[in-house]
Amino acid sequence: METVYQTKLTRDEAYALLTAYNEDPFHLKHATVVEGVMRYFARKLGYEETEDFWGLVGLLHDLDFGKYPEAHCIKSQEIMREHGIEEPLIHATASHGYLLTVDIAPEHEMEKVLYAVDELTGLIGATALMRPSKTVQDMEPKSVKKKYKSPSFAAGCSREVIQRGADMLGWSLDDLIAQTLEAMKENPEN
Repeated sequence: METVYQTKLTRDEAYALLTAYNEDPFHLKHATVVEGVMRYFARKLGYEETEDFWGLVGLLHDLDFGKYPEAHCIKSQEIMREHGIEEPLIHATASHGYLLTVDIAPEHEMEKVLYAVDELTGLIGATALMRPSKTVQDMEPKSVKKKYKSPSFAAGCSREVIQRGADMLGWSLDDLIAQTLEAMKENPEN
């Protein structure tokens, strides 16, 4: 049986749930950045009809991180079930912790995209902060690649996870970086 990627959860309800468990402005910004990137890839990859679902996956992927960082991608499943959220959304968000905190492998292309872009958006964001403009709007992929190659820069952004995500998708690292940067440029706040 094919998974149905729909939810009754609205974006406002999802954001209220996110802010109930996360207060740090950095984490809230990360959630909205990943939401936007996921929406971009939904359109780019031909999943326009489920773009809202992809966006909610991005928005809620770190739901438990603010209060339960030691149980990341584990506690979020419990929280979402308590709130009646559908299993495909729970699976999709939890899968980005694959081989880190959970054994839920990314299966759908959406889940592989989340896995690949979560850490990468952090690296791109950190790269932007080093620029005079403090934005991605004037950034080229080569700037990100240069920082990617420096393991001490944004050391919390796992290059191994980013590369594994690109491999899952069958994309080159250069393509993943370029497309994720383009996705982030869609939002003038980035």
